[in-house]
Amino acid sequence: MKKKNSQEDSKTESKIARQRTHIVPPPSESGDSQPQPSTHIPIVGVGSSAGGLEALEILLSKVPVEAGIAWVVIQHMDPTQKGLLVEILQRKVAIPVLQIRHGMRAQPNHVYVTPPNKDVSIVEGVLHLLEPEAPRGLRLPVDFFFRSLAADQKFRSIGVVLSGMGSDGTLGLRAMKEQAGTGFAQDPESAKFDSMPRSAIAAEVIDIVAPPEDLVARIMDYLKSPTYSTLANYEVSNGDTPVMEKVFAVLRMQSGHDFSQYKKSTMHRRIERRMRLHQIPSIAEYLNYLRQNSVEGDLLFKELLIGVTNFFRDAEVWKCLRHTILPEYLAARPEGGVLRAWTVGCSTGEEAYTLAIIFNEVVEELKPVKPFSLQIFATDLDKDAIEKARAGIFPANIAVDVSEERLQRYFVENGQGKMVIRQEIREMITFAPQNVIMHPPITRLDFLTCRNLLIYLDASLQKRLMPLFHYSLKPEGIMVLGSAETVGSTTELFSTLVEKMRIYQRVNTLSQMNRVPFSSNFTAVGSGKARESREPQGRAPVTFSLQALADQVVLQQYSPAAVLVSKEGDILYVNGKTGKYLEPAAGKANWNVFAMAREGLGDALAEAFHRAVRQKKEVVVKSVSVGTNGGTQLVDLSIEPLKSPDALSGMLMVVFHNVAEPLETVTAGGSAKRAPSRHNTRVSTLAQELQKAQHELQLARTEMQTSEEELKSTNEELQSMNEELQSTNEELTTSKEEMQSMNEELQTVNHELQAKVDELSRTSNDMRNLLNSTDIATLFLDETLLVRRFTIQTTKIIKLIQTDIGRPITDIVTTLHYPDLADDAREVLRTLAFCEKQVTAEDNKWFNVKIMPYRTQENRIDGVVVTFTEITAYKELEVALRTAKTDLQDELEKTRKHLAKQTDLEGEHTQAREDLSNESRR
Repeated sequence: MKKKNSQEDSKTESKIARQRTHIVPPPSESGDSQPQPSTHIPIVGVGSSAGGLEALEILLSKVPVEAGIAWVVIQHMDPTQKGLLVEILQRKVAIPVLQIRHGMRAQPNHVYVTPPNKDVSIVEGVLHLLEPEAPRGLRLPVDFFFRSLAADQKFRSIGVVLSGMGSDGTLGLRAMKEQAGTGFAQDPESAKFDSMPRSAIAAEVIDIVAPPEDLVARIMDYLKSPTYSTLANYEVSNGDTPVMEKVFAVLRMQSGHDFSQYKKSTMHRRIERRMRLHQIPSIAEYLNYLRQNSVEGDLLFKELLIGVTNFFRDAEVWKCLRHTILPEYLAARPEGGVLRAWTVGCSTGEEAYTLAIIFNEVVEELKPVKPFSLQIFATDLDKDAIEKARAGIFPANIAVDVSEERLQRYFVENGQGKMVIRQEIREMITFAPQNVIMHPPITRLDFLTCRNLLIYLDASLQKRLMPLFHYSLKPEGIMVLGSAETVGSTTELFSTLVEKMRIYQRVNTLSQMNRVPFSSNFTAVGSGKARESREPQGRAPVTFSLQALADQVVLQQYSPAAVLVSKEGDILYVNGKTGKYLEPAAGKANWNVFAMAREGLGDALAEAFHRAVRQKKEVVVKSVSVGTNGGTQLVDLSIEPLKSPDALSGMLMVVFHNVAEPLETVTAGGSAKRAPSRHNTRVSTLAQELQKAQHELQLARTEMQTSEEELKSTNEELQSMNEELQSTNEELTTSKEEMQSMNEELQTVNHELQAKVDELSRTSNDMRNLLNSTDIATLFLDETLLVRRFTIQTTKIIKLIQTDIGRPITDIVTTLHYPDLADDAREVLRTLAFCEKQVTAEDNKWFNVKIMPYRTQENRIDGVVVTFTEITAYKELEVALRTAKTDLQDELEKTRKHLAKQTDLEGEHTQAREDLSNESRR
């Protein structure tokens, strides 16, 4: 039993660790139904930030007592302050409100509130508290819990975003939508701070938008949907199959894309999710609704294209690529050059940008002798997603997935709370809409990533794509698949590099090349049978391209010598033999075209180069005399700035053309000499003038070069200052984010304190009215006997006004004959025993003075409370009673004396009668 419990605890810790790294498992590839969550209790996550307290009170006040829902409230809180949210919400909510404790199981008809300075995770319906890993100011607790809820509850996950600043919650809702969960948002018009709901709505992860007073009713309607409780066990019956085919046909007509070969279980889950939102109980009714509503077709199309994507998704895979695969691949290619990569199903571009970032880091770390560059082609079926990817603008909450160093290195803030990818990374990627099933593939690839597509395709379609990917890759090219994707039965095409990470390498097999299943929408160069007919029997198939070989021969034999250079003159590419024009400069290796120019070429090259850069058009210089080894040659120089293709934009092409020597004549002796000129004198004069002009031109060029160097130095200084300013800007951006987060926390604390102040104000009014209604004079003194508070009746006894608060009680005039008041109060503070005395006042009034210790809620003595109860009437009654008693006693004494006298007389009479009786007997 202990072993079993240990295994369960280990499994739970593993799930929590996976949620901590923000990994949401993709839908199962093998089964048609999703795994059932451990609990069927609807669990609704509610996220809010600044201004969210009022919305929370309104929303939760509408929750019925027997709704059967567990509500988990995630609020941005100040980690240094005690949370008051439970007390505040409990006054408005009819069901119990509890602060989350570690290991607490979510129960229906309860509200659970996150404690300060904790992240909340959920595993199998049990809430767990975790220490935040992100520093204060960069925490995104709503995203963290929503992702956890998506991983645990799958299609049953429900998220609600209320008022708040920033974009916390958007990534978490995206994770829910990937699992066929549902997102709700407060209407931004009703929110005090609308950034959070607007961010979620703009990301298209919200299904229903409503004011907070209506959200509970919409959630209840959603949960009452007839398909909600049966979604996980949904199976298409024989009678429903034609209807589903009609749904795909309508969708194909409206969107132009065929989803019939996508995995049926995935398609059915997405369609049923739309049915739940519209309260449509059957597929036939939904088909009619789809036919009549074109907008629903667009929404369903987007629903079917939901991609699991974020920066550095499956972090271990990118670590493996960053530290092992890419460095080894580049090290095996010392020649440098341009590498090509294809990201299939790129969605909004996070994966393509991630690949560009780690490639840039690897190149910076390796510092190869010859430069490498990477051209990434990122494609997706969703044109809207491609447009977002092209913009390269992401919410600030990508800090959950991107480290602080990478944020500062590869992103800049646009002033609207968004992060924009830097230009150097953006220029590495070309985004384009593409249907990988129907459109031609991108070829000659070094890398191919497809990490969010195959799990949604059926087995036959996956089998068609693997040879296509093999065809697209170069020999030994790298392919990376998703955590739930494999190469299937096409193991002969790829070898496994890292099985756990799903990283494969292309196997150079020729037998598969003739069996690439190209779509009918495009045609390969010659079919397989045609190629077989052209190849000699018994010889391996020809794998080279005649066009490529011909191009290579033309470039080597007939094209002019040329170099591709940057705007600074650094040589990037060399074509043909340029040794007659360029040679390495002495000293440290320098690949700058100006430093390598031979004698006589440098000045003309520099002048023409700067003119071409300035005028942005081709510049041609004729007949430049260039020194060779022991002689000279004439060269025509052409410099052209390049505008296309995009990859070469901003570079310049420098082309060298040889000029034929002047014609020579042969003398009778057989020696060659130049034809004689008839104007030798004129030629000599012109030569001298030309030499003088060349000298002046050389001086002008020298001055210009000096000025250019000065300008270059100034430019370097400005660039250095710009970098410093940029660094300062990044620091200010980070500080701004931290201040914004703290501002949200302070907003929450402010709302909580305001609610507490209102409550204390009501309590104070109640106590004031209570004390005044008792007609008992009450005086509150602190530990030093300074006046703290008093009731109205006290002013009739002690001459107190409002400004006397804070003054010693001994300094204030009183009508009481009680000089020991201060001493008795100090004695009470010392002994903690109450003191009670009856004293008189100047107007012959009597008061009962009672002094008691003042105890706080923490059971601390913080002064004394003195009450004055008027007892004049009782005293007068006492005096009257005492007087009546005295008079009565006097009367009684007189009566007693009178009775005593009568008794004495009666005695005397009796004695006299006895004496007479005795005498008569004698």
